[in-house]
Amino acid sequence: MVRRVSAAVADSHHLLVQAGTGTGKSLGYLVPTMMHAVTAGERVVVSTATLALQRQILTKDAPLAADAVEQVTGLRPELRLLKGWQNYLCRHRVGGGYPEDEADTLFSASQATTRRVGSAATTGVGEQVVRLREWAGQTSTGDRDDLVPGVSDRAWAQVSVSRAECLGSSCPLVDECFPQLARAAAAEADVVVTNHAMLGVAASGNPNVLPEHSVLVVDEAHELADRVRAQGTVALSAAAVARVAATARAQAGVLVADLEEAGQHLQLALADLPDGRLAEGVPPGLRAALAALDAAGRQVLTDTREAAKAKGAAEAGGVALARTAVADLVEAVERMTSDSVDTRRDVAWVERPRMGAEPPRLTLAPVDVAGSVADTLLADRAAVLTSATLSLGGSFEPMARALGLTLADEPWEGLDVGTPFDYARQGILYTPTHLPRPGSGISEAALDEVLALTEASRGGMLGLFSSRRAAEEAAELLRRATDLTVYAQGDDQLPTLVEAFAAEEDACLVGTLSLWQGVDVPGRTCRLVIIDRIPFPRPDDPVAQARSEAVEAAGGNGFMSVSATHAALLLAQGAGRLVRRSEDRGVVAILDPRLSTARYGTLLARSVPPLWPTRDRGVVLGALARLAGQE
Repeated sequence: MVRRVSAAVADSHHLLVQAGTGTGKSLGYLVPTMMHAVTAGERVVVSTATLALQRQILTKDAPLAADAVEQVTGLRPELRLLKGWQNYLCRHRVGGGYPEDEADTLFSASQATTRRVGSAATTGVGEQVVRLREWAGQTSTGDRDDLVPGVSDRAWAQVSVSRAECLGSSCPLVDECFPQLARAAAAEADVVVTNHAMLGVAASGNPNVLPEHSVLVVDEAHELADRVRAQGTVALSAAAVARVAATARAQAGVLVADLEEAGQHLQLALADLPDGRLAEGVPPGLRAALAALDAAGRQVLTDTREAAKAKGAAEAGGVALARTAVADLVEAVERMTSDSVDTRRDVAWVERPRMGAEPPRLTLAPVDVAGSVADTLLADRAAVLTSATLSLGGSFEPMARALGLTLADEPWEGLDVGTPFDYARQGILYTPTHLPRPGSGISEAALDEVLALTEASRGGMLGLFSSRRAAEEAAELLRRATDLTVYAQGDDQLPTLVEAFAAEEDACLVGTLSLWQGVDVPGRTCRLVIIDRIPFPRPDDPVAQARSEAVEAAGGNGFMSVSATHAALLLAQGAGRLVRRSEDRGVVAILDPRLSTARYGTLLARSVPPLWPTRDRGVVLGALARLAGQE
């Protein structure tokens, strides 16, 4: 891997590297790219999808690689961390430069962050803000992730601002600005570590969020396309319009009656539409409501900018909040009234969140992100994209297409560096063909199989289900029929549940998509992984539908290119939860006969780790019983 990464960087081409758990892939790309950075004087950007891997690189792998590079070259690579603006504390906001307790708009970044675990789950927002103000006087980075224990999103919103809300050079504390200092340090570093959300911002038309660089490394690359698409997704509701109007009135003192009225018209237009994709484009009634909203929003934006000129320094922060909220609204409406849906660049749909408990909203997402990735992230530089799951069905081509490599000017190649594990000796892949083909829910026969396998294993089971309802039914059955400890997604925060599961050898943990990736529980604790069905996208998934149609319009097979590829990636990730080190043993059970009987089953089966395959129930139950009896 080191040799191939070095060659890719030297020749400025792109490399896909599949490197499984335990191969040391971080060192495999850090050493050669750091060597290039210090010898050629060209910056390297390394991006990860998860905070866990980012921490591993910063605290363990990068210092080790830097030691090796310094030993050989006499030069030590300088490493810096760079995150999005709102991940850093704003000293001016802490000091009272912005109004407190502003309601978040639909467009605020707080909705894109994850809820924290620990004291944030039990203490009030006020207590958390007091702790944040104390921490502001102690921290040298202002980085949210350096605060332990963490705080809720609502508390963090009281001490942070977005890039657009920042006062920039007019801020009285600009010389002490944490995000500015982080960017200045990154501009001088040899290696900058960032995250996929930042790459998504760059790919969405803001490439300057990253410093100039000649080499891009994307770890956990299988998640990049979804992260870029998430950054390009916008949503709009009447409630969001009302919050924006309230902010503009309170902070800029402008008239917002027309904007509020336009929001009410939007609500009426959305109420007339059923949930689901707007396959024929935005209907006339909704388009008229959006046009009125666009006009009203632009007027408020103009008025807010004019009001800013008359406001004093003490009010600048509040006006910045209002201006940003209105500008984000106008930008979203402008995209929704463009021809992007008619030309199939975007897909639009109406949804009522929380099973209809919330008012309807209009959502717009890009159909294809490969082009933007190729044009903004891959162009004019070498790129190394790596993950444990990049080869699907034995081919790198599906992931190369999704990641824009087939559209890039530079050539690309794929490399599978193998694995340190003997999968066929360490695990069994059980595909019971006696079960019925999955229907709309989990069948009684499948639930019986879950119970039999879990009883034979005496726990140690990670259950990955395609729906929350199926997971709940499995958890209810196991709790009723066994004396095992059963943790279910939704009982508590996910990291807390995973920690509890890891601490108890005979417990069970069941859940949905969030558990399919990133759960790392080596040892006997996870000796049985159950997957209830092939994880195809929902038939009514608007993005999957639009992507399939685009492939078919180009002469391809939409099902194989989108649905089967999506399922193959998730199966590879889910089955990969079993073997995390060379001592691990166990069974992966996929309770879907289509894996063995359908024509696409071969592609899917070749995407999971090469465990020893069997359809023999007795063999599997016996193996699990023996594993359960080990000390």
